[in-house]
Amino acid sequence: MSHLEERLEKDLNEIRTALAKQAEQVEKQVINAIRALQTGSRDQAYATVLNDHPVNREMRRIDRLCHSFIAVHLPSGSHLRLLSSAIRCNIELERIGDYAVTISREAVQLANPPSGEIERQLDNLATGAQAMLSQAVKAFNELNADLAEGTMVMADPVEHNLNEIYDAMMGGEAGTDLKELFAIFVIFTNLKRVVDQAKNLCEETIFAVTGVQKRAKVYKVLFLERDGSFLAPMAEAIGNKLMASTGNFGSVAGEPGEIESGLAAFLQERGIEFEPTRCRAIADMTTHELASQHVVVGLDAPVSEFVENMPFHASVINWQLRDIEGEGEARYEAAYRELAVRIKDLMSLIRGDE
Repeated sequence: MSHLEERLEKDLNEIRTALAKQAEQVEKQVINAIRALQTGSRDQAYATVLNDHPVNREMRRIDRLCHSFIAVHLPSGSHLRLLSSAIRCNIELERIGDYAVTISREAVQLANPPSGEIERQLDNLATGAQAMLSQAVKAFNELNADLAEGTMVMADPVEHNLNEIYDAMMGGEAGTDLKELFAIFVIFTNLKRVVDQAKNLCEETIFAVTGVQKRAKVYKVLFLERDGSFLAPMAEAIGNKLMASTGNFGSVAGEPGEIESGLAAFLQERGIEFEPTRCRAIADMTTHELASQHVVVGLDAPVSEFVENMPFHASVINWQLRDIEGEGEARYEAAYRELAVRIKDLMSLIRGDE
């Protein structure tokens, strides 16, 4: 190994060692913030806030090390990927430290530690967030892409847990004091953000090791029609044909009826495979299934007519489809043209034109 190669490895190891120590400190900050919340210890909460200052200083020092490395060594290939990931991980760790500070500040606003159902939900989310962060840090320190890949799936249950938490809060489990309700809401939101940043750490690990960039997000869109006879199934078929790489489309009905007999032949003539299966009733969907949808689209009736309380993270839009009256293929053609344009516009809005 040449002198320049030895220097490169030495400087790279210095950055990785600094990041590992920073991650260890940030993990402690999250643990201490959660402990302060659970025990009602204001001393520990304020100590966590003050201990964020060394985290911020170290973040700036690591940033200087990374940029100095680039200027001195002009890295390429795997070294450049690692440096790029290290810079982003450094920022993500600093943000996690900020979330610990926010949790601590909000914990001080509570008259008493959370109890009952809110306490149970808090323990579940906090345990999951700490475990995922610990594994994400381990994956990056070891540059273990397989561990990072396995850790990312731990984020999936969090959205469902948050919907249960918000339901409990709205049901009065967190009390009625607005100040305390807001504090608890902020605490849970910041724990969710810890999970999000841990997932980002995993994605950076995979990129550093393999060069594979973050996967494009696939959005779930659900179409609702009163009887599910043709608009919702048609919209699902069009979406899955035209936007399969960016969306996962489904259809439901308020009160399911039979699918119109001519729809399958119409779609197949346009190269869209279609199995005429009666739409599922939206009332039969579980809260978890509905909460997993990014967008619910009402086609011929407002979604609120069939769903009184939409889960927190699902968005609703109601389309007013134009001239689709009449019979036969002309009616199908009018609906097909309008749905195709609207679905493309919707996906362009939420995902962009990448």
